[in-house]
Amino acid sequence: MQLDIYNKQGEIIGKVDVDDAVFAIEPNEYAIHQNVVAYLAHQRQGTHKSKDRSEVSGGGKKPWRQKGRGTARAGSTRSPLWVGGGAVHGPKPHQYNLKVPVKVKRLAKKSALSIRASENNVKVLNEFNLDNFKTKEVMQLLKNLKLDGQSTLILTEDVDKFFYVSTRNIPKVDVHPADKISVYDIMTHKNVVILQNAINKIEEILK
Repeated sequence: MQLDIYNKQGEIIGKVDVDDAVFAIEPNEYAIHQNVVAYLAHQRQGTHKSKDRSEVSGGGKKPWRQKGRGTARAGSTRSPLWVGGGAVHGPKPHQYNLKVPVKVKRLAKKSALSIRASENNVKVLNEFNLDNFKTKEVMQLLKNLKLDGQSTLILTEDVDKFFYVSTRNIPKVDVHPADKISVYDIMTHKNVVILQNAINKIEEILK
């Protein structure tokens, strides 16, 4: 299939052939779901922790005698039945990591890109170079592409510090290297802007 190439003024200056095996496949919703679930699971620290009765300080002395008071028997003030006592079956630290096969990861990324391409929400930018931190220039670029105010994912060939920092304060806009994209990033952004020199890297990784 072919995608339009835009310059930074927002004008169509040509077309580029992209691999149908990456941008025009039948989307696999199950693969997308698996990857999104795994991504969100990996964001969890898993450090939640509550103390059981053996870990709560105090409670070493029997609060009152066993018999004769007309009240329930108690052996410790740190019983789970008491205020300030330990928790029963409380959370313990553990990992939430889910393993997804490499082929499923690739299929999910291709499916996500194909969905955005079928919606005509993938734009190819011929080039955009910054020699300093210039948020205003990025804002103007998005305006020229008619993407201002919309959630947009921009994919570059390599890590671009100037581009990344210049977009950091722009709501709904994220910049990532082409080899670091996730299915979650693609699906949570309505538009995908790919720098032309990053297309080959995407196709090389996903084919």
